[in-house]
Amino acid sequence: MKPTGLLGGSFNPAHGGHRGISLFALDALSLDEIWWLVSPGNPLKTDAKDMAPLAARLASARKMAHGARIRPTAIERELGTRYTVETLGKLIRRYPKRRFVWIMGSDNLAQFHRWKDWRRIARHIVIAVIARPGYEDEALTAPAMAWLRRFVRPASQSRDWTDWRPPALVYLRFRPDPRSATRLRRDNPQWHLAFPPTASRDPVTRRRIP
Repeated sequence: MKPTGLLGGSFNPAHGGHRGISLFALDALSLDEIWWLVSPGNPLKTDAKDMAPLAARLASARKMAHGARIRPTAIERELGTRYTVETLGKLIRRYPKRRFVWIMGSDNLAQFHRWKDWRRIARHIVIAVIARPGYEDEALTAPAMAWLRRFVRPASQSRDWTDWRPPALVYLRFRPDPRSATRLRRDNPQWHLAFPPTASRDPVTRRRIP
């Protein structure tokens, strides 16, 4: 069983914060690799006016992941899934030789109760939460934590997560990268034009992304 991290997001664009979190998680969770799930569309961001094309977001993720044990993928497009709970169910069935852990920032934990079937997600997969400044109090008092709190494991045991049976959550702290996709889009709204609109091949599925 290959221990594999899953970090989902729009990656609009990918930036040093994504890379920093992933490099930290690779070590803290003793992972074989991390997959960046570049979402075709985030259900919680349906009104976003500045969402770049999927091919450009995937290309930016591949550039940012270069040289690390990180594999950006648009596999959700192939799976035809819209929600994380659907994606996880199909990934677990498709890759039985991998053991997945879901990685998310504490800002996502704060709104986790808004995710479709979030308790089912927690029963599917171990969750690793990476602390983000400004969100810790909100995350730890979030509605979902009222249920998840009983399943929290010590950070000192994070490398043993493959022995845990979900639901299980571990809260990890590290020095964060101040960069954000929002700031990058504000500074350069046309960032995606740096990535030519040509077809590329998905690093996980090997299928071409138009």
